[in-house]
Amino acid sequence: MTTEFLLQRTDEVLLGFTPTAMHLIEKGGSSRYFFRIHADPGLSAILVRDLGEKEENKHYAALAGFLASHGVPVPAVLAESDGEGLLWLEDLGEQDLWATRNEPWEVRRPLYESVLRGIALLHRIPCGDADVEGLHLQLAFDERLYRWEQEYFTDHCLGDIFGVTQERRDALMESASMKRLAQVLAALPRQLVHRDFQSQNILIRNGEASFIDFQGMRPGLAQYDLASLLCDPYVEISAGERAHLLEYYKNLQAEAGYPAGENYERLFWECAVQRLMQALGAYGFLSIHRGKPAFRAHVTPALARLREALANLHPDDRLEEVEEVVANLKPET
Repeated sequence: MTTEFLLQRTDEVLLGFTPTAMHLIEKGGSSRYFFRIHADPGLSAILVRDLGEKEENKHYAALAGFLASHGVPVPAVLAESDGEGLLWLEDLGEQDLWATRNEPWEVRRPLYESVLRGIALLHRIPCGDADVEGLHLQLAFDERLYRWEQEYFTDHCLGDIFGVTQERRDALMESASMKRLAQVLAALPRQLVHRDFQSQNILIRNGEASFIDFQGMRPGLAQYDLASLLCDPYVEISAGERAHLLEYYKNLQAEAGYPAGENYERLFWECAVQRLMQALGAYGFLSIHRGKPAFRAHVTPALARLREALANLHPDDRLEEVEEVVANLKPET
């Protein structure tokens, strides 16, 4: 599809919006193309072109409408041409949460609190509401999916990046502690989760947060989203800052009648280990198999976060086999 064609289609589907220019927005590891389209006087919109590589992308518009109806902050859908794989969205600007990473805590704290207020609304939606509305959700987090994430880590991080032998990786996957982690997480009650809740999937406009890339939404654990945000390898968050935000979210939910439970922080660290293994697997897969070498830069901070999460596990939840493997990995250079 040429630039001229995309501008013409925009002119046809967005009434009163006369496009004048467009440019590509570089978007992480996505298999979609994002464009910012400009129009006079000072208007803009986001055009998403989906090449059909991931089935979940087809459901973005329906999920956006569902989330918005529950008060969850997401960009408005302006138009959709499903047959062409085109989707027009409200433009919420260029600043994401990641862009604030070097600001002082006094600036970042209210932004993160806004993020938590928004994600708390998502976590309060009963999974059954999505079923009633006929939404197409991705498969729920269960033992199989948690085990897949673990294998993603052993194959593409330990194997592809660090050259850990197949024998060692197989032994790690078959260890009692790794199996137990998947079983424990899978046995807990689930709610709707974003699934990839990190700083580059959160836009900031006028001090308030909005969420994007939620097409992987599924039943899971709230702490998985919290760990994705608060142990994000893209951003440095201190232990004190993290503790404040965990307490802030806990109080938010308690005040709304959704108590976090006595094992709230214990489960947070188990989810953090699980999420960070998934992220490290993704960095290996994207950098080696998808031709996106920039993701290698995130391996070292992600390993540091993983070591921190492992150290914060409850003594009964220790993953000594993972600790041993991770401790012996040489830093990326």
